[in-house]
Amino acid sequence: MSQIVVHKYEEKFRQEWEHFVDNSNNGTMFHKLAFLDYHPEGRFRFDHLMFRRDGELIALLPGGLKNDATVFWSPVGASYGSIVTNDIPFELALEIVDAFMDYCRNNGIKEAFLIPPPIVYSNNISQHIEYAMLYRKFDFELHYISHAIDLKHGNDFMKHFDKTARKSIHKILREGKLTIKESNDYETFNRILLDNKAKHNAKPTHTLEDMLRIRDLMPDNVRLYIVYYNDIPIAGSWLFLCNSNVVLCFYNMLLYEYEHLKPVYLIMYETVRWSIENGYKWVDIGVSQDTKAEDPMTPSLNLIYFKERFDARGILRSTFHFKFD
Repeated sequence: MSQIVVHKYEEKFRQEWEHFVDNSNNGTMFHKLAFLDYHPEGRFRFDHLMFRRDGELIALLPGGLKNDATVFWSPVGASYGSIVTNDIPFELALEIVDAFMDYCRNNGIKEAFLIPPPIVYSNNISQHIEYAMLYRKFDFELHYISHAIDLKHGNDFMKHFDKTARKSIHKILREGKLTIKESNDYETFNRILLDNKAKHNAKPTHTLEDMLRIRDLMPDNVRLYIVYYNDIPIAGSWLFLCNSNVVLCFYNMLLYEYEHLKPVYLIMYETVRWSIENGYKWVDIGVSQDTKAEDPMTPSLNLIYFKERFDARGILRSTFHFKFD
């Protein structure tokens, strides 16, 4: 059997890359060049890799170099990265991992960090690549706990929310004081986002310009919702339609002076309802860490408790790490 050849991405391969991600088993919008294009020139040193056997593309690895080109990270400038494949047998997964490790050794890379999407993002559940990395003695840098809602209950999803969530949502829908609408008003949402983050002495990952660029580059992969109270925008959610399986709540934000109206309950209801209606299998509500804790793996118990009100389950977001001799 011929060897796997690893080569750097070139612009002439763009269409082939995007097509492979779209038809892969575990690819997401974060693996697509169209998404990574939102970063301005020079922000990162991208070093995307392509894996071929007998000329056929069998795997992709978006990523970039840091620390004087001695450390490879995947993703760079995105939430999820690592190796994208079709639904492949374990032997091929092991060969792909070996080919990546040989590439690193031959190109002066001293360390590698890979963050694959959680398992629910795969069309056919498989962790062949992850096990191949562990078999080759990758270790873990970090585990984060993320939370996702399984949409298997279909239109009966509300029955599986807890009593408080059901009661709050029914009250909101009955009274009609809050409305939620899909919107293109990113300026208003950004004001809510900045105000919310400031309460936590934090800044959002994306600037308004970043969000507008992502919207323009990937219009079919983003949805913006805004919640109104008497025509006043008080909360919002920016959703990423990551692949055919998963809708990711990237930002769920509210103005805290309106917290007593529970607008996030309406956001969660509408997000789950819309996702089921449009054939998705999971809603990923994002990581649930205490960002102020010294240990970055410290869970935010209050946040987790809130997410569990909506029948969410914990899923791991793990960083695989290897240090080359």
